[in-house]
Amino acid sequence: MRKMNNSCRSLLVILVMVGALEMLNFCGADPIDGFTLVPLTESNFELQKPYDIPLDHRYSIVNGVHRYGFVPNGTFGATVEQIHGAAHGATTLILRIYDKDMRYYSRDLVATDLYDKWFRLNS
Repeated sequence: MRKMNNSCRSLLVILVMVGALEMLNFCGADPIDGFTLVPLTESNFELQKPYDIPLDHRYSIVNGVHRYGFVPNGTFGATVEQIHGAAHGATTLILRIYDKDMRYYSRDLVATDLYDKWFRLNS
């Protein structure tokens, strides 16, 4: 009888663990839970022109894909991407170029050696 109790106890522990894992649902979580889809339209996309390079040389739209990301040599502190709407503060993200390197705000290094090159930025 004792052996059966241990078996039942082991089975119960296994069932509880499986149930707990299903409740946590580690593998099936949707990575966009909590986000709201906002389409990129002309009304929420603003191109600023602080450079003496014409806009058509540094920006284009091909088949609905916005292509931009050219940073001329000597640029310092240029913002290449800015996303507003943070829970704390004004912005969620700012990517800037300092001495040819892209940084998250002015701190964390994101990419290097970007002067006079086109680069792809997914946002």
